Amino acid sequence: MHRNLADGLQNIEKRPHLAWTLSILWLLFVGWIAFFWHLGSTSLIDETEPLFAEAARQMTVTGDWVTPYFNGVTRFDKPPLVYWLMATSYQTIGVNEWAVRLPSALAAMSVVCLGFYTIWSFGLHTNATKEPSKPGYWWSAAIGAALMALNPETIAWARVGVSDMLLTGCMASALLCFFIGYARSPQSKVQFRWYLAFYVLIAAAILTKGPVGIVLPGLIIISFLFYVGKFKEVWQEMRPLWGSLIICAIALPWFILVTLRNGDAYINSFFGYHNIERFTGVVNNHSAPWYFYFIVVLLGFAPWSIYLPVAIAKVKFWQRSIWQHQARTNQLSLFALFWFLGVFSFFTVAVTKLPSYVLPLMPAGAMLVTLAWSNLPSNLKLQRFFQVSRWLNIVLLVVLAVGFFLLPNLIGIDPAIPNLQQLVKQSGLPVVAGTIWALAGVGGAILLLRRQGRWLLGANLLAFIAFMMFVITPAAFLMDGARQLPLKQLSAIAATSHQPGEELIMIGFKKPSVVFYSHLPVTYIKQTDTGLDYVKKILDARSSPVSVMVLTQPQKLAGLKLSPPSQYVNLGKTGGYQLIRASKWALLNSSMN
Repeated sequence: MHRNLADGLQNIEKRPHLAWTLSILWLLFVGWIAFFWHLGSTSLIDETEPLFAEAARQMTVTGDWVTPYFNGVTRFDKPPLVYWLMATSYQTIGVNEWAVRLPSALAAMSVVCLGFYTIWSFGLHTNATKEPSKPGYWWSAAIGAALMALNPETIAWARVGVSDMLLTGCMASALLCFFIGYARSPQSKVQFRWYLAFYVLIAAAILTKGPVGIVLPGLIIISFLFYVGKFKEVWQEMRPLWGSLIICAIALPWFILVTLRNGDAYINSFFGYHNIERFTGVVNNHSAPWYFYFIVVLLGFAPWSIYLPVAIAKVKFWQRSIWQHQARTNQLSLFALFWFLGVFSFFTVAVTKLPSYVLPLMPAGAMLVTLAWSNLPSNLKLQRFFQVSRWLNIVLLVVLAVGFFLLPNLIGIDPAIPNLQQLVKQSGLPVVAGTIWALAGVGGAILLLRRQGRWLLGANLLAFIAFMMFVITPAAFLMDGARQLPLKQLSAIAATSHQPGEELIMIGFKKPSVVFYSHLPVTYIKQTDTGLDYVKKILDARSSPVSVMVLTQPQKLAGLKLSPPSQYVNLGKTGGYQLIRASKWALLNSSMN
């Protein structure tokens, strides 16, 4: 069977048109499943996504493409590229969820396609032991692209309109362009074109998240080049003066304009708080233990993460002298290792920790695993290590199955969805998920017992696609209907019912999506008593009674001590939220009782 597979792969490689046609179809299928299927069919997810979406919408409304705003306040968290792309999408396909998430999906797709091309070009020249190349460039590239796309971390962030996937898209594509240029004939026009693309993408990464867009790729590339002893010659090939001018020409103008317009307010917020403090201290209570990213990678890159230890060991990075004498085209796995460890180490050192921070290492992890599977080790110890990894893969699948079967009993309390546990149980999705992973575990064990371990990766892949189609997508609709859709519906009511001068107040919680969907400024007040005090202060400054709209949860509405219909009118109630219109005088009187 293995010989027939190898013969089939060789036949594909000998027919370039067939190979490219199959490749394009495969990439479209993987990208559609992972990134574009139902991309805009669910509401924006509080808390972060609506902040980006509304800041981009404000740019199209005000025409100010320099200073981002949310709810009337400057938003200096991130540079503007993600806002610009969203705003451009608004002007092209309208203000909707598709437009918000399209930049993230396209960024993820670009990495998958460029990763496919890189593995196809250099994927089977990957070891320091000078093993002969084997047939199957197309097969390896196809698997690599699938692993880059079909992992929980990448799917999650590619389907959300925030800056993390755009940064990953720019940074990962830049690193791939660097390696392609590095592996091409030195000093050729083709080589410098890839380096040119690298510089442009680095500038885009800076415009996406700031200094990390150049610092992290720079550390990865410099450490790699010093390791292989080629720093000086590659430095000359890359023409760094031209590269610096390109980066500055693209990235600097906005930073200059926003600083001239906002001065210290921008410098202190963006460079001080959102860069230096995030690296050296805990921001927004996002602290975690040193082993945090081990867990994130294990779960975020599952089930492929189980093969990372053996894939890293197979690189044999300790054999530096051998790697230094390898041709550049043979060094893709080594470069992927420096990429993976560079991102992992950088953010492990950083004090503020978030799961999305290690998103840029997922393409490198996918390449490491793909290259390990494409060239199975001849070393006996590594063969045993690989076999152990395969059985650990089975264990992971079984654990996933058991975990999903037990999920309804493990779900905690969510104030926004009081009946969450019952809702999940009635959906039947935990049973479907558990069944998918149980079948994959049993099928994988049968393959190993029959010595057909090469097909285990395919079994994982089929299970993941089924899990994506029959569990993740329905679960997204389920959670949207229970959590976000009610807010979207009440926001639409607020927009159509709004009267001139009327204020929209949200009491008891903060949901930025209401600003985006209602197109109205929202006053957020956390405590009920504070909300009443806020209204009283307004009344002290105004003699005429004016109504207000209040969005809150039914249980918190009782704390306002109002009774319908004399003191408020119910405008809408859905899910765990309620929208009312009340006289400010009525609210004042209730606070005095």
